[in-house]
Amino acid sequence: MWLLRQCMQHRPDLDLVPESGVKAEAYRKGRARTDATLAPVDHFRGHSEWSDPDGSLMAVEITSRDRDTNQRDRIDKPIGYAEAEIPVYLLIDRDNHTVTVFSEPKDGRYQQISPHPWGATVELPAPVNITLDTDKLKDYAD
Repeated sequence: MWLLRQCMQHRPDLDLVPESGVKAEAYRKGRARTDATLAPVDHFRGHSEWSDPDGSLMAVEITSRDRDTNQRDRIDKPIGYAEAEIPVYLLIDRDNHTVTVFSEPKDGRYQQISPHPWGATVELPAPVNITLDTDKLKDYAD
């Protein structure tokens, strides 16, 4: 909800769609379920369960407490989303209390990786163009 509110305030022209399925050929079996995907309003209307990544501006993941979260969220998904050319990948890391912004996908890798501690002001680059105040995330720290 914290991220949804900020996205709506800064970019009312975009939807933050929870648990969307995107085709990401470099990720496991070619399918990835994001915790959320940022896209233009109604972008996914009429799509099936697995949508092409075209038009997706940002994929969002929040680390889980699963034993494979390191491999899945920190290694595999950045590769899958970069290969799918999703411009921005936002990783909210509950273990490390960081927000990491991956951007500029090229040749299956994000060229820019910028970690920030919870509490920092985080600039999400174009095409997202949102400034996040992450101070509220401190309330969720274990």
